[in-house]
Amino acid sequence: MLNFKQLGAASAVALGLVFSATAATTDTTDFKVKITITESCKFTGAKATDVDFGTTARSVDAADASGSLLVTCTKGTPFKIGLNNGLNASGSQRNMKHSTTSDTIPYGLFTNTGRTTAWGDLSTTPFSGTGTAAEVSIPVYGRVPTGATNVPAGAYEDTVTATISY
Repeated sequence: MLNFKQLGAASAVALGLVFSATAATTDTTDFKVKITITESCKFTGAKATDVDFGTTARSVDAADASGSLLVTCTKGTPFKIGLNNGLNASGSQRNMKHSTTSDTIPYGLFTNTGRTTAWGDLSTTPFSGTGTAAEVSIPVYGRVPTGATNVPAGAYEDTVTATISY
């Protein structure tokens, strides 16, 4: 027959077995690690460099220059960039305006070095590309046509707005 002391020890051993059996039981659950990436495109860094034709004498020759737009888009994001006709346009003709008179110099902006593909707005002839997740320099090629610089001396300028759509 067991006395209380022995019964207490026996109970403790029995409970210990129960505890150790419970401690060896496991359970699992799953959880997700998530992120949602949205497409994005933006003009970055200095954003744009001017198309600067520099200083030239009156001439009958065409003048060429180039600038660039800096763009970063998420990888795989298709985008389009359009340019408006500037502040001094006459219809679809872009013009640089003299700083103090109403005189203008026509010019064109192009997407290729041969200056054969005019750069339009988003609805006509935009530049198209696909994002790489890195900053990309998109060239803007400019040309003042032959004979267009035979105008009064002075500084001529226009402001063009670039718009990116993705």
